[in-house]
Amino acid sequence: MTIPTPPLARPIPAERRQHGDLVTDDYAWLTVRDNPEVIAYLEAENAYTDEVTAHLAPLRDTVFAEIKARTQETDLTVPARKGGWWYYTRTVEGQQYPVYCRLAARPDEVTPPAPGDGRPLDGEQILLDGNELAGDASFFELGAFSVSPDGKRLGYSADFRGDERFTLRIKDLGTGAELDDEIPGTFYGCAWSLDGSAVFYVTVDDAWRPYRVWRHAIGTPAADDVIVFEEPDERFWVGVSLTRSERYLVIKTESRLTGEAWLLDAADPAGELRVVAPRRQGVEYNVEHQPDDESGDRLLILHNDQAENFELATAPTGRPGEWQPLIAQREDTRLLGVDAFSGHMVVWYRREGRTGLAVYRDGAALEIPFPEPVYSVSPGANPQYRSDRFRLGYESLATPASVYDCDVATGELTLLKRRPVLPSPGGRPFSPGDYAQYREWAVAGDGTRIPISLICP
Repeated sequence: MTIPTPPLARPIPAERRQHGDLVTDDYAWLTVRDNPEVIAYLEAENAYTDEVTAHLAPLRDTVFAEIKARTQETDLTVPARKGGWWYYTRTVEGQQYPVYCRLAARPDEVTPPAPGDGRPLDGEQILLDGNELAGDASFFELGAFSVSPDGKRLGYSADFRGDERFTLRIKDLGTGAELDDEIPGTFYGCAWSLDGSAVFYVTVDDAWRPYRVWRHAIGTPAADDVIVFEEPDERFWVGVSLTRSERYLVIKTESRLTGEAWLLDAADPAGELRVVAPRRQGVEYNVEHQPDDESGDRLLILHNDQAENFELATAPTGRPGEWQPLIAQREDTRLLGVDAFSGHMVVWYRREGRTGLAVYRDGAALEIPFPEPVYSVSPGANPQYRSDRFRLGYESLATPASVYDCDVATGELTLLKRRPVLPSPGGRPFSPGDYAQYREWAVAGDGTRIPISLICP
């Protein structure tokens, strides 16, 4: 077989200064995406790749067919309760994108509707169909999907080019109508004010760094939007979110080693920002809000200030910089995060190479036990602030990805869904009981214990 000659990009020297040094880049011209010469070169590269890999086409088809045969295309996530609704997504065989839905919930209903075989649930409302939205576009990605606290409006954004520049739109969920609001050039995510009158979003600078947070009043032109926060330091990225309690908007700016958070009263979208604690090099922290009759209105702050494995502190909402230790750091445990709810909180951590969850309630800690020696557990979808159940995800070397609800009073786990493992044509059905799992340890020369995970038939 004659091997074709690959295309060569033409060197065009260009100079730029980087950190005080003069740099010559022969291929900077390739970053100009609309340059006809760039497009021609990329097309030549694609043609070359197609030619030299043509002989692999049968293998590609075989591997794809095997993967598809093992995939349950028509599926439905376990519904998550928020207010008067159960929210979930569906996928449909032969379609590329999820369908976002909700179902009215009874006031006393705590058990989610069973996902069943993945077909639509009776009485569902389709909030957004990614397949209809994508249409015939060659590229589609959803950047934001956020329902207002009152459940009446949906903020969503889409990218049809692949450049991570999204257009944010607002949908009235009562009528299904798209509002006139349209905001181009946004980044991932958005967050609502408490009354749904304003939505907050992020934009990027010329280097694609998210650095500005804007406020958009529903029903007004995008040209009237207001910058509420700007990060001038090029090392930091910015994001905005609404706390689970829906009392505060949190603007988080962070680099790889340093973080800073600002609070805005969600009931006063045009109000003033308050910094939780001014940034200090090397100090990272995250903020949760917990208004509670027993513990009072407080912030939960997970931080690494003089705590390499992180510790959890509290602070009054009126004096967010006054941190008081709540869970001290441990040498054998790395605190990963905290979720605040009415009357309890859930802390997730890593210990001895495994992740874990602990419920803190009435001054006591309840660590959730799992039966297998090797596993991974993480928080699931928990949008409801007042709840006596905690949704979590679980899997092991032998157990497929599973969704559980945990009773926060007893630690009892209820299995809601487990990913099916479909056998290949003619293959034997999969059973976790056919395998044994082991956790062993190796000791390095300096005494460090290294976990080893084993599975065998």
